[in-house]
Amino acid sequence: MERLNAILTGNAGEPLVVSICVIAGTAGAGKTSLALRWSHQVHAYFPDGQLYVNLRGYDPGTPVTAQEALHRFLAALHVPAAAIPADTESAGALYRSLLAGRRMLIVLDNAATVGQVRPLLPGTAGCLVIVTSRSRLSGLAVRDGAHRLTLGTLPEPEAVALLRTVTAEYRPEDDTDKLIDLARLCARLPLALRIAAERAASRPHMSLDDLIRDLRDESCLWDALTVGDDEEADAVRTVFAWSYRALPAEAARFFRLLGLHPGAEFGTAAAGALAGLSTSRTQHLLDVLVGAHLLMQTAPDRFEFHDLLRAYAVDQAQHEEPPESRDAALRRALSWYVHAADAARTRFKASEPPLPLDPPPDGVTPPTFADYDAALRWYELEHGNLLAAAQAAEKAGVDRVAWQLPALLRPLHARLNAFDEWFTMGEIGLRAARREGDRAGQAELLTSLGKACTQSQRLAEAAEHHEGALALRRELGDRLSEGLTLNAIGLIRLRAHQLDAAEGQFTEALAVFQDLGSPLHQQWEPTLLSNLATVSYEAGRLDEALDRVQRALTGHRERGDRGGEGNALHLLSAVRRERGEAPDAMRSAQHALDIARHHRNRSWEGFWLLELGRAQQACGEPGDALVSYQRSAVLHRRLGDRSREARAWHHTGEAYRQLRRHEDAAAFHRRAAATHRELNDRWLTALALDGLATALQETGTDEAARRHWADALALLDGFGDARAAGIRARITQALE
Repeated sequence: MERLNAILTGNAGEPLVVSICVIAGTAGAGKTSLALRWSHQVHAYFPDGQLYVNLRGYDPGTPVTAQEALHRFLAALHVPAAAIPADTESAGALYRSLLAGRRMLIVLDNAATVGQVRPLLPGTAGCLVIVTSRSRLSGLAVRDGAHRLTLGTLPEPEAVALLRTVTAEYRPEDDTDKLIDLARLCARLPLALRIAAERAASRPHMSLDDLIRDLRDESCLWDALTVGDDEEADAVRTVFAWSYRALPAEAARFFRLLGLHPGAEFGTAAAGALAGLSTSRTQHLLDVLVGAHLLMQTAPDRFEFHDLLRAYAVDQAQHEEPPESRDAALRRALSWYVHAADAARTRFKASEPPLPLDPPPDGVTPPTFADYDAALRWYELEHGNLLAAAQAAEKAGVDRVAWQLPALLRPLHARLNAFDEWFTMGEIGLRAARREGDRAGQAELLTSLGKACTQSQRLAEAAEHHEGALALRRELGDRLSEGLTLNAIGLIRLRAHQLDAAEGQFTEALAVFQDLGSPLHQQWEPTLLSNLATVSYEAGRLDEALDRVQRALTGHRERGDRGGEGNALHLLSAVRRERGEAPDAMRSAQHALDIARHHRNRSWEGFWLLELGRAQQACGEPGDALVSYQRSAVLHRRLGDRSREARAWHHTGEAYRQLRRHEDAAAFHRRAAATHRELNDRWLTALALDGLATALQETGTDEAARRHWADALALLDGFGDARAAGIRARITQALE
């Protein structure tokens, strides 16, 4: 503790002596306990807070990835889940920008490699990173200047003191020499000492001689650990086995079954499903294991093993549980997660077509969720376990679960932009559905991956996935899903400004729903009309767009679809604005915003603010438009939608041009163009370059303006609609 204190800032705020400290030592030496105890003691030195993650580098399961750790840290820093970037590099950049200028303590527990740690380093003065590891992590010392503190085993007097502290209130005074023998048998490792002391405390009338004899006689039943030298390994194995053998039979079986849980932590309900026990019995057995120091309770209704104990539980399950028993336990846990995901899905998107599920086995009671917020809280707690469950299902050959779980989670992943898990689980599910020969499952997973690619601006891949799903839907004769997939492909074409292709897909989808008749036709016709109206508007066919959007608006209002109504109003504003009806456009846009804010839907609000700003500009209010665009950009950044954030920058540039602040305009157009180019969006890049060139021409920078216009003209080649033709003609004239 004194050596850790020495690396702190002084009270006057002097710089940290070091910015990274590695606490190294053998398993069970107390690294995590030391780091957490010290971090609580020094919280006043870090007024902006502390971050903690268990990287599980030595866990029997999958270690925590840098992206997952960054996701947790950014969420703790109040970044909405949907706004967390999908790739590690962008997430790391956002993390470091949020920590800039702050004084925070970051604890990275159980790191196995430097590669796990380096993406999580803040790179800013004032922050301190504490890393615990069984490895020395020499690369951090060499490249990053990390300080290392190595924990050995406890000195003999302190080991005896620990035993006395735990047992003092439960046993008469034990002989010091015998306590020394017990400490030596535990290799003076704090973890082994604590478990042995708990055993001694629970047997107050058993002599210490008898306890030591039992410990010496306990045969080593497993050899999976590698924790240091042979003495330490033998001590840990022996103490674990000694304490495990003392459990009642039911608690011992519960302990080893918990080792089969797919994820590293769990709640009472999932543990009960795994073991096939009632809630009350599960709670009792969890208390028994926590009391024996074989399990840790980390939060209300959250439990986890020390990684050594989890490995021991897995080993005992392999040795003592028959294969059919292990298989049944895993299947119960997987069934619980599948049915829980289904319950959460209905709260996220009730309109999703149901997925036929096998009934839960005996002993499994799936959860229910009162509302969206309850489902979201469950997902935030369990998302790591859900990925682990899909991986465990694939490994165990339970392919039906392996594809159903990611298919059920699609609405949650889509709402939260959980791209890392979305893609990983989607690929697991697609492989499983193909192995099982389930064409409907394959179509579900291709649709899910298509949506993930669409939302992450990977449009070519998105189209490929959806085309694959469409072929399967048609083979299966699933007309409803065929219509939905056609609409999804149309939206991809629309995003790419491929208007003829988009119109063809929407028209075909509308025909499918017409064939299906009511009520599906009534449900989906307004949406398809809105999408067709968008095509007409983008192509510059304003009369046709007005007719289509008014019909869509009527349909949405008849169905009480407020989101559809708001989207139609947003589009109606754009049509009226281009028809020269600016006041009417303003009223439509404002009405759409009222709907978004009433429903507290930030995605709707951010997108529809773009049109409100353009209507404000049309009404001669560029200052008000700037406020709308700024709010839109902020919302889209929080939502993680870089394309629409860049559109807000582009329109900000237009508002500054209207205010004749051409240098400011050029800066925003330049930012928009860079982002759209990075996202490989030819149409929006061309529009931003056109705006940039126009602003630069007004500042007298003619050569640069001509260069950007030439780039825009090249990008516009191949777009055959009237709007594109008009822009090309204007740019060509400017270049003459």
